[in-house]
Amino acid sequence: MTERVICESSNGDVWLLSRDPVSKMPAVKHRPNVSSGGGSSYTEIGNFLRNGANGPEHQALLHLIGTLLDG
Repeated sequence: MTERVICESSNGDVWLLSRDPVSKMPAVKHRPNVSSGGGSSYTEIGNFLRNGANGPEHQALLHLIGTLLDG
């Protein structure tokens, strides 16, 4: 598995658990909706969670991490 969808917004933005192509470290990849015209960006997981942990994409990542601990 190279990427896993964390969250998809109603406007078409997608957040994925991925790897930063430069550092090769785990990261959150944000793929904006097509109409925004922007390119994908990568954020280190710790920075992603520190910068807005109350958003649905942040909560979805925390939930995904929590599933790794379930018995």
